[in-house]
Amino acid sequence: MALALRLARWALAIAVALTVLPAQAATFQAQRGINLDIWVTWPDESRWGEDGVLLPFPEWRRTLDAVGLEGLKADGLDFVRIPIDPRPFLSDRSARFHDRLYGEVLDAVRLVEGAGLKAIVDLHLFPTGSGGSVGMGQVMDDPALFDRYLDVVRRMASTLKAEDPERVALELMNEPVAECGPGDAAWPERLQRLYAAARASATRLTLVLTGACWGTAEGLAVIDPAQIPDDNVIWSFHTYAPFLLTHQGATWSGDFIRYVTGIPYPPHAVPRAELDAAVEQARAKIRAEAPWLRQSGMLAYLDEQIAAIDTREELEAAMAEPFDTAAAWAAQHGIDPKNVILGEFGMIRQEWQNDFVMPAKWRAAYHRDMIALAEKHGFAWSMWGYGGAFGVVEEFEGRPAEGDVLGVVRGLP
Repeated sequence: MALALRLARWALAIAVALTVLPAQAATFQAQRGINLDIWVTWPDESRWGEDGVLLPFPEWRRTLDAVGLEGLKADGLDFVRIPIDPRPFLSDRSARFHDRLYGEVLDAVRLVEGAGLKAIVDLHLFPTGSGGSVGMGQVMDDPALFDRYLDVVRRMASTLKAEDPERVALELMNEPVAECGPGDAAWPERLQRLYAAARASATRLTLVLTGACWGTAEGLAVIDPAQIPDDNVIWSFHTYAPFLLTHQGATWSGDFIRYVTGIPYPPHAVPRAELDAAVEQARAKIRAEAPWLRQSGMLAYLDEQIAAIDTREELEAAMAEPFDTAAAWAAQHGIDPKNVILGEFGMIRQEWQNDFVMPAKWRAAYHRDMIALAEKHGFAWSMWGYGGAFGVVEEFEGRPAEGDVLGVVRGLP
């Protein structure tokens, strides 16, 4: 009976959505953006019922004000992507704040709008839960929890529905963790349910949708957009290619990349002896610190990854592949490139509590090349992110990051 009721509600939501389909292309249009911070302190769920722990929400509002947002506008950006952690909306511990939290999101959007910027509100689940809270894995694996997430989508869409649809859009799920190949049958059905929940609450709002496989171009390429019969949609993909260069030293990205630092970008821009020395330094760290049984595999994998990007031609091909995949998919389905967005890209500056800082000129060169690829294809783009490990504006604890990346943005035509 419960399943029958859920299916009936889903069918009704789709029927409502289909009666209000916009006749034009996506109302929300943007070009150049940046992701704001989602959390800085990441408080444990056990504290979510305490006054002042979750508020103001999102947390960046404690330190980023209208003047800072106006600075982003002056730098040449026209929108921000606002990652919103849905976990507090799914938690009973923060239940007494739920109404306030939705209102806080609306306040954040209006703060952004007041600074002359557009906003994409991004429901941004973490891959796994922490401190007792839920994450992407639990939401995707538990049908009842997914239904609760649909309620969050529905409520967030309702919260934003009165905003100017030319200035505010809603992204329904960030980087879904689901199958990467065409054999995945679960994600298209879930995507339709997410769409129906949002559209039933907000008929004019542009919705940002993505494929599975962590929101990659590969995941987007297996989506049939005809299953979402709506022109007021923007399709998103993310790329951090090549991962070896963009995530150097990141301890949270698996047990291999944490040992790799100092590989220059682009690798072919330095003498071969300098590149070899940087690779050998990473090899030495693997031998000294990695689990003994894993070392040989890691060393072989490092060599394989370097060999795939150590020439100009190989690097350019690796970086262009996701863009070419997204462009081919859009052309196949008659989707205007302006309705495709590169929602995230970036290069790490410094891992937390790691002494190595990526040289600013390497980061600037990477961002310049990625922006050129996006704009060549006519895609909007959004850098990750404002502060923290990948900080473009700030590093940790609010300290200013080097200005090289923003200098690239300021220099764009």
